[in-house]
Amino acid sequence: SEILSILTTEVAPQTTEYRLEKVLFYGAGVTPEKGVIVSQLLGSLFPSAQVVATSDMDGAIKGTVGDGDGIVAILGTGSNSVCCQGGVVTDKVAALGYILGDEGSGAYLGKRLITDFIRHNMPENVYELTAKELGCGNDELIDTIYTKPFPNRFCAQYAKFIRQNVDTDPYFKELVTDAFTKFFDRIVVHYPDYQTYSFNAVGSVAYYFKDLLEPVVKKYGMEMGVIAKAPMEGLIEYHLEA
Repeated sequence: SEILSILTTEVAPQTTEYRLEKVLFYGAGVTPEKGVIVSQLLGSLFPSAQVVATSDMDGAIKGTVGDGDGIVAILGTGSNSVCCQGGVVTDKVAALGYILGDEGSGAYLGKRLITDFIRHNMPENVYELTAKELGCGNDELIDTIYTKPFPNRFCAQYAKFIRQNVDTDPYFKELVTDAFTKFFDRIVVHYPDYQTYSFNAVGSVAYYFKDLLEPVVKKYGMEMGVIAKAPMEGLIEYHLEA
């Protein structure tokens, strides 16, 4: 009902002047099972259109390597990755979410920052700067993360603070570099022949920390591919050529 309400109020009014022939939906969490639900909802709004609903990773693939080869990652609030050949997924290392995984993501960066702050495991100037940004004490931070909804988003919001201060103290660059290094150590290197592929990524963390991501990519013997904040530009190009 919530999805239908959003589609009805925010999407449908902007399409009234068009007779849509095809609707393509790429979204986080759109598994084959959930895709059926999304397709039905979109189909009820656009009965004359062919509807295709699939995952955000499928969108990331089409928006970066298209029908080509490469390792494709999403590095935003969370992280995810696949290896694909000819635009088809051939292998996937489990992302595991923000509790067990999500290395290289905004949630991971924020979680590391908050952990270091609570443990006072950072330079004093960084501690004072972070204290002003967080605006609350240790107990409140822990309570928010363990009892409030969407702790991953709560942690991820501090990726912006890290980016704004990346040149303030080496601590911030080391934090980001370590997050990307763990993403490669725990995920990327487990793709067979990973060094034969380009590394491609979409998402705000990949995009805004590209200068720190590139040395890590090269350190692991890979070539940088497409790095984009969002896959839309590549998706439009892909579908116009299809």
